[in-house]
Amino acid sequence: MKQYLISIADLSAEEIENIFQLAARIKKSPEKYRTSLQGQMFGLIFEKPSTRTWISFETGIFSLGGGTVYLGPEDIKLGVREEVRDVARVLDRYLAGIILRTFSHQTITEFRRHFSKVVVNGLSDFEHPCQALADYFTLRERLPKGRKPALAFIGDGNNVLHSLLLLTASLGGEIHYATPRNHEPSEDVLKRASAIAKKTKAVIQGGYNPEEAVEGADAVYTDVWVSMGEEKQREEKLKAFRGMQVNEALMKKAGKGAYVMHCLPAHRGEEITESVLESKNSIVFDQAENRLHVQKAVLLHLSGVKRG
Repeated sequence: MKQYLISIADLSAEEIENIFQLAARIKKSPEKYRTSLQGQMFGLIFEKPSTRTWISFETGIFSLGGGTVYLGPEDIKLGVREEVRDVARVLDRYLAGIILRTFSHQTITEFRRHFSKVVVNGLSDFEHPCQALADYFTLRERLPKGRKPALAFIGDGNNVLHSLLLLTASLGGEIHYATPRNHEPSEDVLKRASAIAKKTKAVIQGGYNPEEAVEGADAVYTDVWVSMGEEKQREEKLKAFRGMQVNEALMKKAGKGAYVMHCLPAHRGEEITESVLESKNSIVFDQAENRLHVQKAVLLHLSGVKRG
């Protein structure tokens, strides 16, 4: 069994289902898992500041009986102060696993090659697998049992969309996305997702019209237009993303009672309006909570722990 989650593609559909089932049990009865990772230490290597990823992983590992060492942007400086492979081989002697939140996806893949235990992508510029897993887990809680969600994603063809595309394909779901021109998702991800979708009968459709993308959707998802590290592109991106805002007018085009989703942090008034984010159909903070439960399940799955 793989001990790493770098991409959603690292998980089979069966493994994803197992993670969801375990997350549901953990969420219902967290006390049963208090010693599941007892005595195990995990490193949190974060090149980017964080709220949800940091706190959910640290809290989750503690509640499973383990401990954490936080290594922030100024602590290690992967590839600058010391080569990634050297850091990985040293920490392999100390720790049971590593969660990385990096600018470059390549940093995580290189680290994994030299670290023999659990490695989790907490976020990279190319994928955000833990977020996508928490998102689908949240939708499953809301929709009738056995129903495959129809998701609409409006905004940037970024790391979140990449993971959602691969996850939708693996689970045989449906996703329609709309992005500005020149901000489409990676061609490589689209090819991989399409190949998987042919086997699972998933529906993946993309375009440039938000109104078409949200039609009939169970949930409408958006993310910030200007990600961390893209500050110099801010004015250019704000101009390119005009017409992509998730607002009340757009939500009226979606399915009746469609949920509102956002991975946070949100820039109210840019990619989403205050009224939509705070509406009764918003499940944004359920997504945030479920990061905790799903990531605990991911860690137990990768560590080979079958039960609490």
